[in-house]
Amino acid sequence: MGDTSTISRRSLFLAAGVSTLAAPLLLNRATAFAQSDTDATDMRVSPLETRSFKLGSFRVLVVRDGMRPSGAPNETFGINQSADAVGALLAENFLPADRFVNSFAPTLVDTGSEVVLFDTGMGEGGREAGMGRLLEGLKYAGYTPDQVSVVVITHMHGDHIGGLMEDGKPAFPNARYVAGRTEYDFWVNPERMGTPAEQGHQGVLAKVQPLAEKLTFIEDGGAVVPGITGLDAFGHSPGHMIFRVESEGRAIILTADTANHYVLSLQRPDWEVRFDMDKAQAAATRKKVFDMIATDKLAFIGYHMPFPAAGFVEKAGEGYRFVPVSYQFDI
Repeated sequence: MGDTSTISRRSLFLAAGVSTLAAPLLLNRATAFAQSDTDATDMRVSPLETRSFKLGSFRVLVVRDGMRPSGAPNETFGINQSADAVGALLAENFLPADRFVNSFAPTLVDTGSEVVLFDTGMGEGGREAGMGRLLEGLKYAGYTPDQVSVVVITHMHGDHIGGLMEDGKPAFPNARYVAGRTEYDFWVNPERMGTPAEQGHQGVLAKVQPLAEKLTFIEDGGAVVPGITGLDAFGHSPGHMIFRVESEGRAIILTADTANHYVLSLQRPDWEVRFDMDKAQAAATRKKVFDMIATDKLAFIGYHMPFPAAGFVEKAGEGYRFVPVSYQFDI
């Protein structure tokens, strides 16, 4: 892997030929500028970051769609704990107790025959706040939107589907789309109207439903393309899915929003997260997924993990210790 900000297009892909965290809302101008003016300016001028590595015969590209600073971590993570307890755990891990930065990391997997994109970031609605940079990152890496052959939607919160459409048209015009049926059926159901999920419902109608003719559904254990398999990981949303990517004996798990903070969600998997829609199920899923990742010594990419969003975990205490990826995929 090269440097995240200076890596060249040539070295990246020679083989290529909402609220604070994950609220089920499409980003709007009001939420985009919820941080201070200084923080917003800092985010808008942040350099573009991409990271690529080899997984067997596959190429994996992670793009930082953007990042956003927020205050009061305990209002998002550990909401069933005291602010002091959350702050103390952050301080133990050399992090500020009163602030955190959220990052968004869509991932592309080039299998050689298919170009598969997992989630689409904030899209045009986030650009004034320095987000929505997926298309920019793909271009830097040598990809055009029409080269994407499959778009996988891990779940349908706004920060994952915001980039599906551009100027009212599909952002990836030649792609087919893959999602879990449980997730789709929940969000398009008109019973969401008049509930806290109404804005998410409206977002899915605007961003996902126009693509319905090209949308196919998978169930637990279903294949997206050879080497990529979907797994149920419900809780964060009703039909949230994760994906195993495997080539030539090497594997990585795309965990999406199973865990959304490398300390607060992993070291304390039982702590409640504000935007987990079924908090008890989400906690059980976190432990099941990361027990498997730790036991099998697998790498994973988490949508909100510190960029480049990839790493490993080992069991530690009542949870897991995050180990950022280094040069494992370069040799």
